[in-house]
Amino acid sequence: MPLNISDTPSLAALPLADRAANLVGSVIDSSTSLLAAQTHDIVRFAMGSPADEAVPLAEFRDIAEKVIDHSSMTYGATEGEPVLIKALVDYLAGTSDPTSAERVTITSGGMQGLDLACKIFINPGDLVIVESPTYTNGSATALSYGAELLEAPTDENGLIVDDLPGLVAAAGRTPKAIYTIPNFQNPSGTTLSLPRRQRLLELAHEWNAVIIDDDPYGLLRFEGDDLPSFQALSPGDPLIFSVRTFSKILAPGLRVGWMDTDPAIRQLAINAKQAMDTSTNVPAQHIVAEYIRRGCLDKHLAGLRTDYKRRKDSMQASIRRHLGDRVTTTDPEGGFFIWLTLQGEDAAISTRKLFETALAEGVAFIPGSALSPGGRFDDALRLCFASTTPERAEEGIVRLRRAMNLELAKAERVEPNSTKERYANGF
Repeated sequence: MPLNISDTPSLAALPLADRAANLVGSVIDSSTSLLAAQTHDIVRFAMGSPADEAVPLAEFRDIAEKVIDHSSMTYGATEGEPVLIKALVDYLAGTSDPTSAERVTITSGGMQGLDLACKIFINPGDLVIVESPTYTNGSATALSYGAELLEAPTDENGLIVDDLPGLVAAAGRTPKAIYTIPNFQNPSGTTLSLPRRQRLLELAHEWNAVIIDDDPYGLLRFEGDDLPSFQALSPGDPLIFSVRTFSKILAPGLRVGWMDTDPAIRQLAINAKQAMDTSTNVPAQHIVAEYIRRGCLDKHLAGLRTDYKRRKDSMQASIRRHLGDRVTTTDPEGGFFIWLTLQGEDAAISTRKLFETALAEGVAFIPGSALSPGGRFDDALRLCFASTTPERAEEGIVRLRRAMNLELAKAERVEPNSTKERYANGF
């Protein structure tokens, strides 16, 4: 959350940079510390992280024993270990997102890719379009470089691209960048349709605006057909800055991701990265490269897709069973997230306040307002289905219903027992 520096005497007297006021932090990441401090049982729908059982730990241990040597313990090439770049490029050749070695830069997770994109393109005061709702770690990165954010609406087909010209006209200036999560969007789970991808490319060229294409989930499609990436639709386009990560498909603790950019932009990124961390974690790069080289990734992803579809279907069934028409949800074809919106009289419940009640009842989620730079969507919340077994998800939804009943009772100024009777059948 934003820190009011003027109200913090120990900071107010310091010669801070102007950008310090724009370092807003992350409600999502802060939830990790919050949940760690809890001592009671909590069903954790909050963090967008693979389940423990989804991480190929045994393979990583075996690989580490065989490939980690002195070459893993020294500085690596800033652009990434050649063995990983080759393995990655070879693997992606069989996907809807192919690339080439001269376009790839290995990063310290996807967040470093977003930071490098903003460092290279964003000046203070520049206009950046973001989806609403969005992954606010991404929008916070743009804010940290002084961007002014323009929230643009979404629907079941992703960003409503045809609304952008009117929003830009009202803003009185064209954007420098458009930040989009095209596949199984965080937090909504929706996917940007093919016609909208094509139209967004047209607008980007009309405005000379870079598309910051953040796609952590594209390899996790479990229903429907793959859509071509922006790079596949417009090969070699210098206005496309693509950010990817192994955090969602292998393990976030590896802190290994990659960028796919025009080669000239790649060199700028290398220069910027050399002032950040010199090189991405070398042992982790060697482990990931060998994992791909052994052919493990295809089998692993196939298992994830099967399991995540089962988990999504199970969570949605639990929601229908216990919440019925009190809520609506998105129906993602991949990824990690379901976006739940309260309906009817429940829509008067603030999900920010509901979070506190739900945490006490033993379930955690991300409130909708934390996923909008402007604090919108206080009647909505994000649920991660990927990290929770169907059995635990069932219990979590029961606890969420209980928390909603308690909040509704507060709002209506009635005793909780009356509300319990009212919703005796779960509705």
